[in-house]
Amino acid sequence: MRKNTFVLLLALALSAGLFTSGDGYTFGLFSRYTSVKDSNGEVRIGVADISDGKAHYYSFENEGKTIKFFVVKSPDGIIRAAFDACDVCFPAKKGYSQEGDFMVCTNCGKKFHSSRVNVVEGGCNPAPLKRETAGEELVIKVEDILPGARFF
Repeated sequence: MRKNTFVLLLALALSAGLFTSGDGYTFGLFSRYTSVKDSNGEVRIGVADISDGKAHYYSFENEGKTIKFFVVKSPDGIIRAAFDACDVCFPAKKGYSQEGDFMVCTNCGKKFHSSRVNVVEGGCNPAPLKRETAGEELVIKVEDILPGARFF
């Protein structure tokens, strides 16, 4: 009986490591972040994949550093992007969650209408990430992603 209990506890501990993380999002089998890679210095994301009004979270690896950002199409029809961090709360490494049309700082609880992403910066606002739409793709230059490493 003790052997079965030990095996069960070990299996539960391993499962917890695969499915969750300290912040509930970053690591594990069910991470909210989709890893993206660059091609010719650009990250390209299909517009059709991000036009549902929901925040989509991405991670970009550079020299052992993971830089996280989100993309959301706001109610005004503009696709916006920001680092999953802000100037104030980034040391907590909690990022933002979405509540309807608002992005909410998971650390302090301040809410920001998605139409303000890329428009208002500083303080606890999501740190803007330059992007442009080219046909059916959202294009983010790696040179614009790299400065976000300071948050992570």
